[in-house]
Amino acid sequence: MFARLLRIKTKIERIDEFAKLFEERVIPLCKNQKGYKGAYFLTDRKTGISIPLTLWESEEDMLATESSHFFQEQLVKFMTFFKAPPIREAYEVVVQD
Repeated sequence: MFARLLRIKTKIERIDEFAKLFEERVIPLCKNQKGYKGAYFLTDRKTGISIPLTLWESEEDMLATESSHFFQEQLVKFMTFFKAPPIREAYEVVVQD
């Protein structure tokens, strides 16, 4: 399994709105993507750092959402919430409980 996350400096006053839109708009669309396994939205309200994280069955499934422009289309929806460009990171999940 693979995880993709974005480390985002979010406008603190918009964290709740950002999280709600992620839950209501992005997650339902992700469920239609091949290999989607789940999502989390992490935040530190003191620093404004938000981390939307999605889980994928394989690295190929995760990367397919980028080559199909699905990932970029979702990202554009949230640019007004960001104080700086997001940092994209991807990891292999090696232990899960």
